[in-house]
Amino acid sequence: MVAAIVAAMLFAGIHAARKNRASGSVTAQFRGQPAPDFELQALDGKNVKLSDFHGKAVLLNFWATWCGPCKIEMPWFVELQKEYGPQGFQIVGVAMDDTSTDEIAKFAKEMGVNYPVLLGKESVGQSYGGVGVLPTTFFIDRDGKLLTREFGLQSRSVFVDHIKEALGQTQSVQAQK
Repeated sequence: MVAAIVAAMLFAGIHAARKNRASGSVTAQFRGQPAPDFELQALDGKNVKLSDFHGKAVLLNFWATWCGPCKIEMPWFVELQKEYGPQGFQIVGVAMDDTSTDEIAKFAKEMGVNYPVLLGKESVGQSYGGVGVLPTTFFIDRDGKLLTREFGLQSRSVFVDHIKEALGQTQSVQAQK
């Protein structure tokens, strides 16, 4: 039963990602725009602003504890934070759960999360055009400008390509296509 539910969530996430990717204009309308700043509470109780990370390439990931594809991505994010963090890269997770802070913190600890986890608000998701699909991931360059966004589960290599672009290590992924 659990396997069937996970398979259904994966199918829905992949289907939504393909549908949104096919519409090309989704990325085009955001590319180069300043990433909307926000202030949210972190799991440690401190307030964190996106602008606190100015000068770093940021992967902004909207997720939830109940989200199957999110659980697949998180170990990759832990690895990517270790690998690219020293180069000026920062992952910021935004938990869009309705559950308690303690439950989110327990989940993050179990997943070995090594990056800030913030308690999301619907208004923040809306400022990014809505996050109707979880996970939704935005890539922001060192100047605080949006590069692209991805809906649903993606391959690790897609994340690596976008991270390298955000760090300024490669040509635009869009220009390569």
